[in-house]
Amino acid sequence: MDILWFGVFALLLIGYFALEGFDIGLGMLLPVLGRTQKDRDRIVAAMAPFVLANEVWLVAVAGVLFGVFPSIEGDVLFGLYPLVVSLLISWILRDAGLWFRRRLDGRAWQAGWDWMICIGSYGLALSWGMALVAMAGGLSGPSIGLLGLGGGLVVAAALAFHGWTFASWLLPGQVTGASRDGRALLTSACVAAAPVAVLLAAAAPWLLDHTAPTGTLSVLSVMILPFAPVMVGAQVWTWRTFGPRRAADRIPSFF
Repeated sequence: MDILWFGVFALLLIGYFALEGFDIGLGMLLPVLGRTQKDRDRIVAAMAPFVLANEVWLVAVAGVLFGVFPSIEGDVLFGLYPLVVSLLISWILRDAGLWFRRRLDGRAWQAGWDWMICIGSYGLALSWGMALVAMAGGLSGPSIGLLGLGGGLVVAAALAFHGWTFASWLLPGQVTGASRDGRALLTSACVAAAPVAVLLAAAAPWLLDHTAPTGTLSVLSVMILPFAPVMVGAQVWTWRTFGPRRAADRIPSFF
């Protein structure tokens, strides 16, 4: 049962990076790809509809982490306190930028929120990378250091590539000057998820040593696993509704 739930946790975390990763990557690249206000509008309109559906995976990750591995909750929250705070602040900044940038007209208003999207996205990528490196080491070392920063930069580069590929797929030739098909997007999703998979494999012994009792895992199976089809269904609906065929209908008016 513990192996099964570790697999569920790994699948959810990898799924989060494969899906939400392109939103984070696009936010990081917003000043680079969005050279004009119209281009930035296109990019934000491309990523925004996917954000809420993809963030559901993060909520599921947090629930499974602290439900299946309850004894490490304090270790994670206090051992990674600076990174947890950075993740939360970055998450708020990025999402606030997406929601508020078009609420008022004005170049300065929109430019300010565009920078919040970019800064928040970089914060998410770097904080996630450093947190995963720390977890891979069983939280035995400092949460912030050269090794952690290196992990953060690797994750940030992978997510930026994923974001660029997503823009080339959803907005072919419009902001990246390139056109990519679904196979290229799948490849970039694998690139975005690869560092996470490697670090999870390194963290597996530490996580499995802190698994909840079998009875607790059985209860969680009854409570949580039935909702998996709902998450999958939401993703299918989002991609069918906001995929390339519908992109031209909402860009740049959406968000």
